Amino acid sequence: MISFESDYDNGCHEAILKRLLMTNEDRATGYGLDDYCIAAKEKIRNACETPDADVFFLVGGTQTNATVIDSMLASYQGVLAVETGHINVHESGAIESSGHKVLTLPSHDGKMDAVELEQWLHDFYADPTYDHMVFPGIVYITFATEMGTIYTLAEMQAISRICKEYHLPLFIDGARLGYGLMAQGSDITLPQLAALCDVFYIGGTKCGAYCGEAVVFPHHNAPAHFFTIVKQHGALMAKGRLLGIQFDTLMHDGLYFKIARHAIEQAMRLREAFITRGYKMYSNSPTNQQFVLLDKDTVQRLEKDFVFEQWYPVGDKMNCRFVTSWATRPEDVDALIAAL
Repeated sequence: MISFESDYDNGCHEAILKRLLMTNEDRATGYGLDDYCIAAKEKIRNACETPDADVFFLVGGTQTNATVIDSMLASYQGVLAVETGHINVHESGAIESSGHKVLTLPSHDGKMDAVELEQWLHDFYADPTYDHMVFPGIVYITFATEMGTIYTLAEMQAISRICKEYHLPLFIDGARLGYGLMAQGSDITLPQLAALCDVFYIGGTKCGAYCGEAVVFPHHNAPAHFFTIVKQHGALMAKGRLLGIQFDTLMHDGLYFKIARHAIEQAMRLREAFITRGYKMYSNSPTNQQFVLLDKDTVQRLEKDFVFEQWYPVGDKMNCRFVTSWATRPEDVDALIAAL
């Protein structure tokens, strides 16, 4: 079976495996205080052009979202996100379990609209009874989104401006950050993204690492005692060297971006094949996630040789997700194209 199920259904990039083996006998301080983590943090600061950034390594995406959001909210505050946002749909109530409500806005191919965000905030504070409500405390967006789409620089600047106007931190979920930055048509650089938000993370789990995410507070603005809060959320790895070595390797010589670009190239080959053969795409995704509407017979035929996800029906078709990754082989794409 050839898998297009997800971008984390395999191990890690071979350069990471080699580095882990090479350093296996080394003794290292725990909890992210080792030399590997220190070196990786410096590489991340350089890549983001944020010399004063606070950088932390956490074990996974759900723990990262829950920890960051909880650390930045008061007990009476919630997080603003679109309806399709990962924290609202696919994280099993992790945010709500910490006592914070997810306040939803409409989703536009996975994206938040700045005008709607501004209107929501205006309406909230225009209500004289807002003291009885859950206050907005942080704005959460994803790059790339759950639908594989990306924000333009202008769109992100508009959201950032509104957040500053209402004194709300902007949190960018970067679980698939590499694929978003390397997407065809993307006009946002990593330093620009870092400058526009208050916190974001560089996703490793879905982009070459065995596990781990790198949380960046670009303006030396981490909440007080964030390290302790990370541990409270079970997101701190005792053998922090595992994460440090992985990110030190990924950030060396632009490897993170090179392997993300490979995934995009394979996804675009697949997208073109769907379109030229008359299949209808569900979203206009320039990233490694491709959503296509397939009839029941085509789904059953492809399932004999390929693994992919069926999300939900759209009319008489099924919205199916095909995901490429840093590890997708061109010959696997060739096989799927031939099967189409």
